[in-house]
Amino acid sequence: MQSDNPTAAILLIGDEILSGRTRDANAHHLAGILNAVGIDLREIRVVADDHDAIVAAIRALDRHLGGAWDMVFSSGGIGPTHDDITADAVADAYGVPLEMNAEARRVMEERWNRLGTPVTESRLRMARIPVGARLIENAESAAPGFSIGGLHVMAGVPSVFRSMVEALLPRLTPGRPPVSETIRVDRPESEIADGLREVAGAYPRLSLGSYPFAEGGRYGTNLVIRGLDAEEVAQARAALVARLAL
Repeated sequence: MQSDNPTAAILLIGDEILSGRTRDANAHHLAGILNAVGIDLREIRVVADDHDAIVAAIRALDRHLGGAWDMVFSSGGIGPTHDDITADAVADAYGVPLEMNAEARRVMEERWNRLGTPVTESRLRMARIPVGARLIENAESAAPGFSIGGLHVMAGVPSVFRSMVEALLPRLTPGRPPVSETIRVDRPESEIADGLREVAGAYPRLSLGSYPFAEGGRYGTNLVIRGLDAEEVAQARAALVARLAL
């Protein structure tokens, strides 16, 4: 699909994802939101809790550092334990120091005091923010995320991640949400491949995808047409219906 929308990547950080111990839900949640606001998600990358791997991924993804995409959304590694190293890696990637951010500390200590939670050095690790970064509010548990360059750093816990995404959305520059049409075809992909290829060639600005399924022992295909122009999407749909004699 040809698009002039802003582009984005999602960076998932954590050994627990790579080991299969944790099934990620954050990328799926954010992908739907980005699609709805017209930000084109181009890549999802997963890296271990490894300082150099995180730095390399950020530099490869964020256009502000010579990377590929306009925005990067990271998930994971900003908690209070020794293996929460995302903030350190981000600071190195952008060449800035970490600081004990006064606003982050204030917000967290206010919550802890209300709950009777002791203030400890481990908990205060979550107030270490790269110099120059802007905080992302966390209504769920107070410890904030932060934005620097084109990167938005958020927690890995799904409920906290969603809270941060909600706070971040008004700050993002949206694009044009794509229009999508789905056609169910009760035939296998092999029987409709030629017709689909012909129509896709006639509409190069659109994305035409084929997604097979099995139901009741029979094979079928969902054809999905996506684009930024509703009229062109409708024309491609009509062309597919005609070409496949649906």
